[in-house]
Amino acid sequence: MEDVLRQLQALVKATWRHRWVGLAVAWVVGLIGAGVLLRVPDKYEASARIYVDTQSILKPLMSGLAVQPNVEQQVMMLSRTLISRPNVEKLIRMADLDLGSNSKTQQDELTERLMKTLEIKSTNRDNLYTLAFRDTEPEKAKRVVQSLVSIFVESGLGEKRKDSDSAKKFIDDQIRAYEKKLEEAEGRLKDFKLRNIDNQTADGKVGAERLGDVSTQLAKSRLELREAENSRDAIKRQIVGEDPSLLSDSAAADVITVPELDGRIDAQKRNLDGLLQRYTEQHPDVVQTRRMIKELEEQKKQEISARKKAAAANPSVTVSNNPVYQQLKVSLAESEATVASLRTRVAEYEARYKRLTDMMKNMPEIEAEYKQLNRDYEVHRKNYDALVARRESASLTGDLESVAGIADFRLIDPPTVSNTPVAPNRLLLLPLGLLAALAAGMAAAFAMSQLRPTFVDSRTLREMTGLPLLGSVSMLISEDALKEERRGMKRFFAAFGALVGSYGAGALALFLLAPRGG
Repeated sequence: MEDVLRQLQALVKATWRHRWVGLAVAWVVGLIGAGVLLRVPDKYEASARIYVDTQSILKPLMSGLAVQPNVEQQVMMLSRTLISRPNVEKLIRMADLDLGSNSKTQQDELTERLMKTLEIKSTNRDNLYTLAFRDTEPEKAKRVVQSLVSIFVESGLGEKRKDSDSAKKFIDDQIRAYEKKLEEAEGRLKDFKLRNIDNQTADGKVGAERLGDVSTQLAKSRLELREAENSRDAIKRQIVGEDPSLLSDSAAADVITVPELDGRIDAQKRNLDGLLQRYTEQHPDVVQTRRMIKELEEQKKQEISARKKAAAANPSVTVSNNPVYQQLKVSLAESEATVASLRTRVAEYEARYKRLTDMMKNMPEIEAEYKQLNRDYEVHRKNYDALVARRESASLTGDLESVAGIADFRLIDPPTVSNTPVAPNRLLLLPLGLLAALAAGMAAAFAMSQLRPTFVDSRTLREMTGLPLLGSVSMLISEDALKEERRGMKRFFAAFGALVGSYGAGALALFLLAPRGG
């Protein structure tokens, strides 16, 4: 700590040796600063206050039906966009500021300067906004504020209505686009359902549930088929030992019957009646049974025709039927019809089982495709419904704005200009100029001490050179030298006091000469 203090003391002494240089620099900077401050032209401020009335009777009534505009945000955005290049150029023409601008460069410079100096400030209370502008000419500042007030009031409602129309047009375009997308999604979903209509059931059963039902019915049909085949085989074994017909001397038989074929036809007709109670005419079992009935009837006709020819060729012999044999033949015919019907049913169930098995292999892909198509349809439908609702809300909002208005702009304080300049504040800038001059002087003295270093003690010299010091010689100051040094100090402080006093006198004069009142 001691070393730091010692170094600081040495630095102060070195700087003090060049005090006259610093004082001269302070005087020069002070005179230049005062001259510049006095030559800066005075600026006058013109201002006006505008009240934004946001109250409306219709807005509470339309709450929930129409979008309520955020007036504060709207006015904020209006104040930000108002000071734009097109509006500023319009303001320049309205206030006749372009009379002295002969070139495009001058006009651009004027526009840029106005964009930087124009102010629109909110008072943060009672929806009041202040428009202000500063200029060296009071009347010019007043004209600028008057023009700015006109542009502010005119720019309120028109731009908002233009935005509403643009929003409606955008929503209508989006509705048409999503309507087309929705129709396309509906078409894809319809085509998918038509392609996979076999996978849909009236009772809602799909997939493994349907496959289980068909598998059960297939097993039941196969069991019935085996039972029918066993019954048929038993009848065939009984028929083997029976004589089909008996010869008789009786010559009376004009009517020839075929009990075997009649029994089979009756059995098939009964089977057909049972099938029609469960299936339609297009069912394979029904079609097969009708075909067998037709074939049996044709066979009966041929048999009757052959017997009639035999009776005509040998009228002395009559053939009589064996009742037992004929009953067995009828039973066999019924069994054969049942077996044929059950075989057809088994084949149908096997085909269904195979189709369902193949379908189950592709079911994950089918379900994924269906979910994707349905999801796309729901997304487009929701977006379409939301856009339609927004269009109705936007229509109501536009009507509300047209009838009630967004906000009412009222001029509270007309444009006025201050009688006294508001800038520059010379009473504040003069002390700052004095401080700047003193700082410049100290900096100059310090710089001189660094450019022409001197050593005030032996220790500092030894540390700076790194060489051993053999000794030191003290300087003896005479009485005349001391008197001269005292006179120099008096002259220095007199010059310093004159600098400070000059600035103080200038500040006092400005204070006394400044006009009072607004």
